[in-house]
Amino acid sequence: MSTSAAVGQRSPKPLRGSAPRRPGGIAAWSAGRLARVVTMLFVAVLFVFPIVGFIAMAFRSTDHVQAGSDGFLGLAGVSLQNLKDNWSEVNAFGPDGGLFTQWIGNSLTVSVGGAAISLAAALPAGYAMARLRFRARRAMLLVTLVTMVMPNTVLVIPLFLEVNAVGAIGQLWPVVVIMGFFPFGVYLSYIHFLTAMPGELVEAARMDGLGELSIFLRIAVPISKQAAVLVTFFAFVANWTNFFLPLALLSSDQSKKTVSTGLQDLIGSSPLFNPTVAAGLNVKLYMPQLALATFISMLPLLAIFLGAQKYLIRGEAIGAVKG
Repeated sequence: MSTSAAVGQRSPKPLRGSAPRRPGGIAAWSAGRLARVVTMLFVAVLFVFPIVGFIAMAFRSTDHVQAGSDGFLGLAGVSLQNLKDNWSEVNAFGPDGGLFTQWIGNSLTVSVGGAAISLAAALPAGYAMARLRFRARRAMLLVTLVTMVMPNTVLVIPLFLEVNAVGAIGQLWPVVVIMGFFPFGVYLSYIHFLTAMPGELVEAARMDGLGELSIFLRIAVPISKQAAVLVTFFAFVANWTNFFLPLALLSSDQSKKTVSTGLQDLIGSSPLFNPTVAAGLNVKLYMPQLALATFISMLPLLAIFLGAQKYLIRGEAIGAVKG
């Protein structure tokens, strides 16, 4: 074969700037990529291991736990019968029993009620600061930002004095009203209406003769579904996990406590942490019962997170691109 023919059969050179193709499969993985994957798997196992062991604790008996035979991931002795027995002991806590279920109901009342008030206040306030022009607009936005970063514990004592002045200590409705104060929801709504609602749309609606209330109800509200879900989610989580406010306002009546403060009573009544107080109680709560009570208190948060997960992922882009 001639030299010219051999030259003509050479493969064409790759275009400038095009990356060479790599073979697929595990062989294509670089050492750095493999190290990152192994590291992430190791960290994931470190997080998953205690969570699985904690949940499995609720399905085990007290005798089995005290015996120290945990097994792999603490799954030894797991059964539904142990779960039923542990729940019976948790539900029997209190003078007449059923105190834990009352705490769950109180938490749902203040969390749902506070989230509803937060949503009803955040959307109009956010729309007003984003699309209306009035003299105190910048001052209101500044106050919202300041109160958003202010620790909640700073306001507990002034709020206690105000609620005590009206004689409402130990009642749920002041907690619901106070938990409706959610400046982060106002700021989130402000960012949403500023970026997702074009100013030209608002001006066109005004030229068509619509008032500000009609623009808000007929145009702003229909396009704020994502912001509404985000505000509701964050408000519910903040209200459910709030500890100091219910502790200050509801500690006078044990049946009016929320689950966040009630768990403190369960732990304080356990022989593991307070043998002196637990000696006079008929119900003895050990690790399986405490783990079950804690796990049940986390279920509403898990449920609302799964329900709002789609909107939480989309909500990461709020404020990133101006429409």
